[in-house]
This record gives sequence, structure tokens and C-alpha cells, in this order.
Amino acid sequence: MAKTDPPRPVKKAPARVAAFNTGVSAESSCADWLLAKGYRILARRFRSRAGEIDIIAQHQGLIAFIEVKARATLDDAAYSVTPRQRQRIIACAEAWLAEHPELAQHEFRFDAMLVAPNHPPRHLMAAFDASPS
Repeated sequence: MAKTDPPRPVKKAPARVAAFNTGVSAESSCADWLLAKGYRILARRFRSRAGEIDIIAQHQGLIAFIEVKARATLDDAAYSVTPRQRQRIIACAEAWLAEHPELAQHEFRFDAMLVAPNHPPRHLMAAFDASPS
């Protein structure tokens, strides 16, 4: 009978771990900022086969699907939401709405929140829309 070695734990690159931690911290800052502005957080880091949405929040009759971007500058963060990401976020939002049909009649939009050192989060409402490019 052949002896098999136990699986070795996968080590993640330090840069990837740091980026992940920065992203989680930025998402928490943005969620706190949204709560202070009167939003209700419905979901964080919602995943579907299509992708992930960082924050889903409700403000009165509006559902906001929010992509959080943390970069060295606010400009870098603003330019980092790619067309491919937008399509994944839209598809993921459709999956979330399918799971929450009671909220499907609400108005919705796609926002971005930008985070950079020494700046408060910047909320770009209606940063992009779901219409075909």
C-alpha cells in the first residue's frame, strides 16, 4: 500500500493577503459611512456564480449595489472599475434580486465608493448603469 503525504497548506503571497486585508478594511469603513448617512446594509460580500458585490444597501425605496475600491489615490480608485467588473456586478445584482423578489420592485442603482489614505470615503452614486455598453 502506497503512503500518501498529507496535503500541504497553501501559502498565499504576502501582497495578496495585504490587498485582501486592505479591501476588507475599506469595505468596513464604507459600510460605517453608509450607516451614518441613513442606509441600511442588506448584504456584504455577496457572492454568486457571476461574481461578488461588496455592499448592498437600502436607503428609503432605493437598493444600491456598491463596489468599493481602495487605491493610493481617489483618482486611481475611480479608474479601477473595469467594464468587465461592471458586467459581473450587474449579473451578480440580478442573482441577488432573484433571491429577494420582495425587493425587486424597488428602484436600484450601481454605486462606487472610493477609498484612499487620508481621505474620507467618496460615494459616487449611479457610478454606472445596467444598460448595454
